[in-house]
Amino acid sequence: MPGARAGGVPPERTEETGPWVEKLWSAAASGDEYAALDTVRAALASGLDTETVLLDVIGAVQHRVGVEWAANRMSVADEHAATAINDRAIASLPPHRIPDRAHGRVTVACVDGEWHALPARLLAEVLRLRGWHVDYLGAQVPSPHLITHLHRTGADVVALSGSLPTRLPTAHAAITACQAVGASVIVGGAAFGPGGRYAGRLGVQGWAPDARSAADLLSAGLAAPGAAHQVTDDLPHLSDQEYTLVKRSARQLVRHTFSALAERFPAMAAYDEEQRERTAEDLAHIVDFLCAALYVDDVGLFTGFLAWTADILTARGVPAASLLPSLDLLEEQLRDFPRTRDLLAHGHRALTEKIAADGTGQGKPV
Repeated sequence: MPGARAGGVPPERTEETGPWVEKLWSAAASGDEYAALDTVRAALASGLDTETVLLDVIGAVQHRVGVEWAANRMSVADEHAATAINDRAIASLPPHRIPDRAHGRVTVACVDGEWHALPARLLAEVLRLRGWHVDYLGAQVPSPHLITHLHRTGADVVALSGSLPTRLPTAHAAITACQAVGASVIVGGAAFGPGGRYAGRLGVQGWAPDARSAADLLSAGLAAPGAAHQVTDDLPHLSDQEYTLVKRSARQLVRHTFSALAERFPAMAAYDEEQRERTAEDLAHIVDFLCAALYVDDVGLFTGFLAWTADILTARGVPAASLLPSLDLLEEQLRDFPRTRDLLAHGHRALTEKIAADGTGQGKPV
């Protein structure tokens, strides 16, 4: 599944934290929960404060888990196991102090459809350490349920986490709904782009690259949300309806492209069931990221995804050039959509240049 399990900037390693990172990594990678908990306890006993253990030890190990998965050096099962161990390590840390009323109340949640919850949990724990009253809602929170929660609790701020740019439309809807009930919104995670480039377009009150920065930003204070507004007030280009029409036809685009690939490349007839499923999944991801790029009107989102996918395919022994036929077929189907066609053309050109520079060669179509 494409995304950013390894997204963001890894915590800086120091002489104090480095050895503990290595010990916790060894325990998490081998699936040894008991060794992991012993490591966390020993790190605290050595004099590291809880926030440092949370962010610069556990957070650093989780970042490495994402890197290893993306490089195909860790299976999905092993990645899940290591993440669960890190989550258990967080739960083993000492209790937090009673919330300071002066700080206010924060709801921390993942965007609907977002299953990578550990970054959001790290933020929730740091905010608790700093005296905030925190409601941590976890992964994949449907927007209507989030709003119901805000009505019930009266939270001052909502902190939303997302790792996949394909969730940006859903995130935007949640952001505007939260602001409509009077809550300021801060966002974080790789979904919002390098430097939070998409966050500003969605009208949030703040963006932060990591949990420590988010906590500092909240302590400094956020602006109150403005008057209620519509999605097109933030993203006026959506009035051309291209995003809506392409998104609505996504399944049809995937089916047609898959069928056309099979016709143009007879070698696909020899694919086993797993290869066919993988091809269909890759096509669906291409269309999803194309739609996300249309939503925020950003070429870099699409070309960045293609570059990331090319690297993933190369790590798995699949030539990156196998993506090109799919882009050609999509462009044929979407000739009546100028912004979409322009995104595909940029994607094709950027991918061709990357392949030439990397020398990844030709291969079967994705």
